[in-house]
Amino acid sequence: MGKFLVQGETTLRGEVEISGSKNAALPIMAASILCDEEIFLENIPKLQDVFVMRDILTSIGFEVTFDGNSLTVKRVKDISQEVPYEPVRKMRASFNVLGPIAARTGRARVALPGGCSIGVRPVDFHLEGLKRLGFSIKVEHGFVEAMLEKRVDDVTITLPFPSVGATEHLMTTASLLNRTRVVIENAAMEPEIVDLQNFLNAMGGNVKGAGTSRIEIFGVKKMKGTQYRIIPDRIEAGTYLIAIAASRGEGLVKNVRPDHLMNFLEKLEQTGTRLRIYSDSIEISMKGRQKAVDITTNPYPGFPTDLQPQMMVYLSVAKGVSVITENVFKTRFLHVDELKRMGADIEVSGNVAIVRGVEKLSGAPVEGTDLRATAALLIAGIIAEGSTEISSVEHIFRGYENVMEKLGKLGAKIEYVPGETEENRGD
Repeated sequence: MGKFLVQGETTLRGEVEISGSKNAALPIMAASILCDEEIFLENIPKLQDVFVMRDILTSIGFEVTFDGNSLTVKRVKDISQEVPYEPVRKMRASFNVLGPIAARTGRARVALPGGCSIGVRPVDFHLEGLKRLGFSIKVEHGFVEAMLEKRVDDVTITLPFPSVGATEHLMTTASLLNRTRVVIENAAMEPEIVDLQNFLNAMGGNVKGAGTSRIEIFGVKKMKGTQYRIIPDRIEAGTYLIAIAASRGEGLVKNVRPDHLMNFLEKLEQTGTRLRIYSDSIEISMKGRQKAVDITTNPYPGFPTDLQPQMMVYLSVAKGVSVITENVFKTRFLHVDELKRMGADIEVSGNVAIVRGVEKLSGAPVEGTDLRATAALLIAGIIAEGSTEISSVEHIFRGYENVMEKLGKLGAKIEYVPGETEENRGD
């Protein structure tokens, strides 16, 4: 794998434009399976995960073409009922094609998924929900097979936890179960769920309630082609806001939905960061040393777990003691040991991290362990004294489009050194 060489003690200044949401694009691309007609998607980020989903769609009979950040999807062959193992092992979101394929063809066989290693993220909620929708499920030899066995008139599925992936999977699958009414209780409420609902309805679906804990789907017989624009990536926006604030700089983050980041923005302001919030951009400036705050991650609208590692870096040099409680992925503290190598004073007990702010971090060799942890280490390298070498950085290309170019435009000094046998990180 490749590595980043980061020159520290850099103050970030300038403008950065946020890309389309990866976590909205992937389930929407999977939902394109429901339609034979042409789908035209705008504001699609060109990321490794998006390319993996493209490869999956291509492998099962769809033509997928890029034009800049626009994407066209259209079925050109009979839909294959089996998805190859190789692309599915790379990315968790790929599992969400299981239900749509089975809804279209009556059967689907998909490998159990891979992706970032940040704790156990079982697919049980997906499978139990699909059973309630009338599918039989068989798991063997690392694959899941779903077969549509009966039509269900009316069903309520209560999720044990508001899982984003399970909510999206069941919403999408149920949309094409003609004359079936499905209610999902304790549904995830993330903005990406709302974006998926809007896309499904643009194709002729009948879904309502996204953004609340209760979603109602009335299955339709057929979907139609449409043109749709993906929402901006709120996690990318939060990452750049943290990077600018941590470097005690100033900047303008453009193409943002501030209403998708309210809990996070409130915490940022509590540290002493000055924000000016507009309809689609956020102006930020940070003078002096930030103040410690306590953070508790929770499903949306709570503080996002995907910004916890980046926020930990920011608080590691704050004045005072911060308590970070991780309630979504209980083992999401793999970045702590790497930050401690850079001089951070962090103590972990279970799902709680005590962060005692230090005056400064020091550059050191560290390793990226997952997507958001790698982004956090990049911020740490930018603000640390001296230079930092971050190895195993390929994770970051799964979730941040043109990350080096964007940070470079803000003044960061980053060199990327490719690994000897790394996979292609983008088209």
